[in-house]
Amino acid sequence: MAVLLALGSTHFLNDLIQSLIPAVYPIIKDAYALDFVQIGLITLTFQIAGSLLQPVVGFYTDRTPSPYSPVLGMVFTLSGLLSLAFASSYALILVSVALIGIGSSIFHPEATRMARYASGGRQGLAQGVFQVGGQAGGALGPVFAAIIIVPFGQSSLAWFTVAALAAMSLMIWIGAQHNVISQQFAALRASSAAGARGARPLAPTTIGLGLLVLTLLMFSKNAYSESFRSFYTFYLMDRFHLSIPESQMMLFIFLIAAAAGVLIGGVLGDRIGRYRIIWISVLGPLPLTLLLPYADLFWTGILTVLINLIMASAFASILIYAMDLLPNRVGLIGGLFYGLNFGLGGIAAAILGGLADSYDIETVYRICSFLPLAGLLAWFLPRIEDDDPARK
Repeated sequence: MAVLLALGSTHFLNDLIQSLIPAVYPIIKDAYALDFVQIGLITLTFQIAGSLLQPVVGFYTDRTPSPYSPVLGMVFTLSGLLSLAFASSYALILVSVALIGIGSSIFHPEATRMARYASGGRQGLAQGVFQVGGQAGGALGPVFAAIIIVPFGQSSLAWFTVAALAAMSLMIWIGAQHNVISQQFAALRASSAAGARGARPLAPTTIGLGLLVLTLLMFSKNAYSESFRSFYTFYLMDRFHLSIPESQMMLFIFLIAAAAGVLIGGVLGDRIGRYRIIWISVLGPLPLTLLLPYADLFWTGILTVLINLIMASAFASILIYAMDLLPNRVGLIGGLFYGLNFGLGGIAAAILGGLADSYDIETVYRICSFLPLAGLLAWFLPRIEDDDPARK
């Protein structure tokens, strides 16, 4: 549990730094006279940089575990943060967010493996603790933007180098625990394997179908979530005439619901199975998303919290479901699905930015309200024996 809490703390600090990027969009949009397409391209650059390397890093660490690689990742993040604080052009902003994305791509695969090693068999709880740190850190970005970055300007981003240095210290300690927890996990896995010798390995077609469906579900979830991370503040300011600090606090409330959602989803996944959680979390928000574009300010706040609470509960189950499909490729799966989380979100941000410029921001939310229909694809997920608690 000490390792899990430390991992959650490093994820908190890592994602806090990342969340400062969309949190400063309203500031840099005015300062550099950017349109919504350019805002979307900033997100796309960050997300692509944070996605392309992750499967490669995961593939490498599956063969050669590198418990100190997250420290190297944080060096890139630190460099990007300082560069963004003093960037004087749109091109430098793109370079800065790319460096932060590269740092994230190095951090996630090995940190995901360590969380699995420290799970003690309760994978949902372990991934929930790890991810709730990231979600909480991401939620605080708008708060810091409202109380620090808006009053003191873009250069105040440099103050958050303290968070990067603290994360590096924790990662060094976590790396030193690698041998102990990996041996404990290997012993637990050997014991579980001895009790399930009769189980047949999954066919390659079953694995391929499962990964394809999980990828499509991830895209629908991330496309909807990205509409809030990148454009929710603009939506609130445009429709309800809120100030930047007010809209940032609304974004914080939305994002903190995700932190609760991932932990709840992880714990419930251990109890009722990943398959059921995926159905509930991806398709369940549909009635709420259809209502959202027509709600007043009060109900907009209520609905966005409920939507994100339910939708965020999917990620731990999707990740663990994928790990169960390929149990010997934990780093690759962690890199692939965290990479997908970045890359697909970036693609969605660029598309939604184009729609916002061509039409308006409210039209974007009407279109996005139908995205949870993609949850019907969960029908095609292969059933995994170990995923059903009643069969364990």
